[in-house]
Amino acid sequence: MRKVDVVVLGAGAAGMMCALEAGRRGRRVVLLEHAERAGKKILISGGGRCNFTNIHCRAESFLSENPHFAKSALARYTPTDIIALIEKHGIRYHEKTLGQLFCDRSAMDVVAMLERECAEAGVTLMVGVRVASVARDGAFVVETSAGAFRAEAVVVATGGLSIPKMGATGFGYGVAEQFGLRVVECRPALVPLVFDAEERERWCDLSGVSAEVVASAGAAKRRASFREKMLVTHRGLSGPAVLQASSYWQAGESMTVDLAPGVEVMAPLLRQNSRRDADAAVVALRTVLPQRMAARWVALHAPKNWTNASLAAMESALHAWQVTPAGTEGYAKAEVTAGGVDTAELDAKTMQSRKVPGLYFIGEVVDVTGWLGGYNFQWAWASGASAGRAV
Repeated sequence: MRKVDVVVLGAGAAGMMCALEAGRRGRRVVLLEHAERAGKKILISGGGRCNFTNIHCRAESFLSENPHFAKSALARYTPTDIIALIEKHGIRYHEKTLGQLFCDRSAMDVVAMLERECAEAGVTLMVGVRVASVARDGAFVVETSAGAFRAEAVVVATGGLSIPKMGATGFGYGVAEQFGLRVVECRPALVPLVFDAEERERWCDLSGVSAEVVASAGAAKRRASFREKMLVTHRGLSGPAVLQASSYWQAGESMTVDLAPGVEVMAPLLRQNSRRDADAAVVALRTVLPQRMAARWVALHAPKNWTNASLAAMESALHAWQVTPAGTEGYAKAEVTAGGVDTAELDAKTMQSRKVPGLYFIGEVVDVTGWLGGYNFQWAWASGASAGRAV
């Protein structure tokens, strides 16, 4: 049995950040990854260019049963910190939109950076290693396909359930429950939504059509709105606005879509002597929607009589399209997992279990889910650094 100070389970963004921070402090760290290489999800992120942070990152951009939990870690490792590390390694980057920072070249640059930092910090990285069990008899004993490790601390950075083809499993949640920690029910987040058969018949032949909208979802205090692009798919709705809103949507709820944010579309038809018919309505709608979607909307909502009241009703409907999805595309298409290890079980400063000293949970396995656009990477860096400085 090999004795070390820290075993980190999972060599993703959070796990590697934790390992390198702990290694810098002189801790003997073993970083275990069940895939054949480290950072597999990093490599596919941002279309292969890794949206590694968002300069507007703040705690309000995260969903959790405890909306305040993320504040401590996010304050201790900020976008400025990861940018400094990126620049230290000469990685060129650019801001795309809404504060999203991407590598100019490839996400491989970020993985190579983390691997180099881990190596320089003396971290032992082992890939293709399956963890069989985690036990505790004063210290922790981690049984793996590469032998057993005895350690003072174990950090669970195994990620969530999203993108199972990349090897995602519920292992981290199982470890939490084994040691008596509560796990908030998990669900796919940042995920396309699907229509029932009737709604698919109405809309899905428009697959590929997109428009700028405001999508709103969630009940009461957890309701959120996002102004970005919406995309019609062959099964329902996607695009950044819908993916963002999906994290706040719960099965059975409706989502509201403003198809013409900030525009009074029917105003031209209300003018004296203006033409009032379906063709005129389509022309008006084309100022905010693509031709095919404008024509479809009018076909489905045209009134029998083109009165001021009916035009007002059309205007209202346009700004408050009530969509009740039949479900989501599931974990296969979800970018992240909402829910996870209950933050009430963890110390916000260190990410250590309140019940089990030496046991830490970081990254996506925790009940902290960020918006689309680099926020989840920033949570990975921040939570990983917090644990790495404490183990």
